[in-house]
Amino acid sequence: MPARATDARRAAVLGSPIVHSLSPVLHRAAYEAMELTGWTYDRFDVDEEALPSFVAGLGAEWAGLSLTMPLKRAVIPLLDEISETAASVEAVNTLVFTEDGRRLGDNTDIPGMVAALRERGVEQVDSAAILGAGATASSALAALTRVCTGEIVAYVRSAARAAEMRQWGERLDVEVRIADWADAADALRFPLVVATTPAGATDALAAAVPERPATLFDVLYDPWPTELAARWSMFGGAVVSGLDLLVHQAVLQVEQMTGRVPAPVEAMRKAGEHALASRGASHHS
Repeated sequence: MPARATDARRAAVLGSPIVHSLSPVLHRAAYEAMELTGWTYDRFDVDEEALPSFVAGLGAEWAGLSLTMPLKRAVIPLLDEISETAASVEAVNTLVFTEDGRRLGDNTDIPGMVAALRERGVEQVDSAAILGAGATASSALAALTRVCTGEIVAYVRSAARAAEMRQWGERLDVEVRIADWADAADALRFPLVVATTPAGATDALAAAVPERPATLFDVLYDPWPTELAARWSMFGGAVVSGLDLLVHQAVLQVEQMTGRVPAPVEAMRKAGEHALASRGASHHS
């Protein structure tokens, strides 16, 4: 049942650390644009150990939770049901409470990635490269099963990471070719490159951007642009940012938690851009 604007409902993002999360900015902007005056969205620093008692203590006014690291896997045993998307990568970033008190888990990162790519005109590619092999890389791989018709190559730093990516490939029923990080510059010639690495990890690759790059999806958003994204744009390539992903996964969360469709993408994006710009200004002041 869609939420009434005057209902007092609560939602929040949980994780540890959580202080820099942009989720409150995005969700509150959505509530304002949708005139959901009774809705609030907070952030709580919660680790794996504290999660079960936190969730158990929530009252009927709670509509849902956004979950970030390190809780995406830890929340699964606390759920009554989990979506196929979340199960495919063993990661839940969205918990929705039903009217009868059930806890439903979903993963909006994967469809959020697909939506962010579509917004930039990337519906389908015949091959793609992933830089990195952490938790975000498994979501990227799942998203690529929806947009890539051919070869997917993952560039990784270690044998352990290579084994992880092979396992995710088997689980998602997609063949992943593993390549050494030393050859990561080769990735930049693919029609779609997804960079899932931490800040600074791809800086050395910026010099290797080809003259006519295709599409780069860099999951970072702060600091932005990364050196790789800046160089990519300079050469005329299409760039999808971590903010695009953050907005689109939050759009799906808002729709699930409020029961209202569509969520206001542009209002949420503007709020996110403004928050990041303010953050950048304070860094430099």
